[in-house]
Amino acid sequence: MLDALFTKLPKVFVAGTFAEPTSFYFSIRDIKKSVLCSADSCTVSDGRTFDNADCVCKTSPEFFLKIWQENYRPGMKDFMKGTIKSNNPGALQLFLRCFGKDGG
Repeated sequence: MLDALFTKLPKVFVAGTFAEPTSFYFSIRDIKKSVLCSADSCTVSDGRTFDNADCVCKTSPEFFLKIWQENYRPGMKDFMKGTIKSNNPGALQLFLRCFGKDGG
């Protein structure tokens, strides 16, 4: 299910969210994906393709799907408990916005 979700990202990408290219690395249990979002495109690769991604996100498949499918937005409690880990939570918000997942 997660592989299919990541495969669809370039097709549902909404241009204009990112002013400059921003790299993401997702570690979701056995799923490892790198995503590069720019002003007008999105590419998805298997594994870790960036030495230093702008945003690294680690969480469980269940929690990632809750964020993606239910528009749940992680709060401080989720980060403090380790349910989701990221070096750049603000970039995660932009990531969701560029796919029309802005919580609204």
